[in-house]
Amino acid sequence: MKRSAKFLTSVMLTATLLVPAMGVGAANGETAQQQGNETFRVLVDSANQNELKNAKGKYGVHREFNSEGFTTTMNAKQFEALQKNKNLSVEKVPEFSIEETSSKPEAAYSAMAASQSVPWGIKAIYNDSALTKPTGGAGINIAVLDTGVNVNHTDLKNNVEQCKDFTTTTTVVNNSCVDRQGHGTHVAGSALADGGTGTGVYGVAPSADLWAYKVLGDDGSGYSDDIAAAIRHVADQATALNTKVVINMSLGSSGESSLITNAVNYAYSKGVLVIAAAGNSGPYQGSIGYPGALQNAVAVAALENVIQNGTYRVADYSSRGYSSTDGDYVINKGDVEISAPGSSVYSTWYTGGYSSISGTSMATPHVAGLAAKIWATNTSASNTQLRAELQKRAKAYDILSGSGAAVGDDYASGFGFARVR
Repeated sequence: MKRSAKFLTSVMLTATLLVPAMGVGAANGETAQQQGNETFRVLVDSANQNELKNAKGKYGVHREFNSEGFTTTMNAKQFEALQKNKNLSVEKVPEFSIEETSSKPEAAYSAMAASQSVPWGIKAIYNDSALTKPTGGAGINIAVLDTGVNVNHTDLKNNVEQCKDFTTTTTVVNNSCVDRQGHGTHVAGSALADGGTGTGVYGVAPSADLWAYKVLGDDGSGYSDDIAAAIRHVADQATALNTKVVINMSLGSSGESSLITNAVNYAYSKGVLVIAAAGNSGPYQGSIGYPGALQNAVAVAALENVIQNGTYRVADYSSRGYSSTDGDYVINKGDVEISAPGSSVYSTWYTGGYSSISGTSMATPHVAGLAAKIWATNTSASNTQLRAELQKRAKAYDILSGSGAAVGDDYASGFGFARVR
């Protein structure tokens, strides 16, 4: 159900006040970085609860992960000193970033172009070149974990149910998810934009509800502990509110984060379907980023608006899996699962206007929207059954064009292009 003026409130994540980080410039003009005082996020854990308690008291807590330890911010000298403590394990928390081919849109527009009311990707996923108004998704929530969302955008404001910021120091900030980068607003539009007053742009599932979770900063990057906290929060909200949720993560990293892996597994076990970008490091094999590479996440490859060999073409930039697993129709770690429109995608922009962007980031919300649309027609289905339905639909439209694309399950396009019909 839509709530345009009232966001649902939830329990904030528990955390203690963070000790101020060192970083004051030296009197002689040296910067904090030159002094080795630049700060970064770390994960601290120990089997010795007294040692862990002491560490929390000394360094402060940013995020608490119980059995996985806690995260905090410190400088290089503190990190080196902590590594010498044999009773503690400490590691740097990896950063993740948006998955698009450029930090800037290919084109930005202050007003919606009438010809783009239903962008090519929406028409393609509906398999209807004459489509004028997409439908569906009512009662299903799409959690967009990204740079935030302009929740006042004409084409999105009617769908907003939650708006939260996970990038602050210690707690979740409710009713705050400002997007100053654009990526998150664009992603949300492709998933569920409702056309505003009838003169705006549409997404795949315009009746779905939006949970806008800011997990990345204005530069498009963020720490894995904040992302993991948001994923777990989604799962807990899904349980508490007894509702169906699809997570969209158009973000990634070449390295795996145990915090995010465990969070994805937790969400999946709670009935949440996780959709993630494959990454933009193609056409090389083994280039799927995380969390897309995880088995409990649906990795989405990007298609171009080009028909070749009778099908849409996988973009060269789209990350690939491994040819050794071609044809098995089994999702292994590092596999592409589904393909969707990702190149020159027209959608909502953080300025209140519109833009065109390319990347697997743009392909991912097409699948998230489709998942919401399908789930809305059968809310008794589990997330695993929904995933199987997406795979079934992908098999029905095999992708035969693009580097690595071949008949059946392949390392470039996965099972194929899942569509409405």
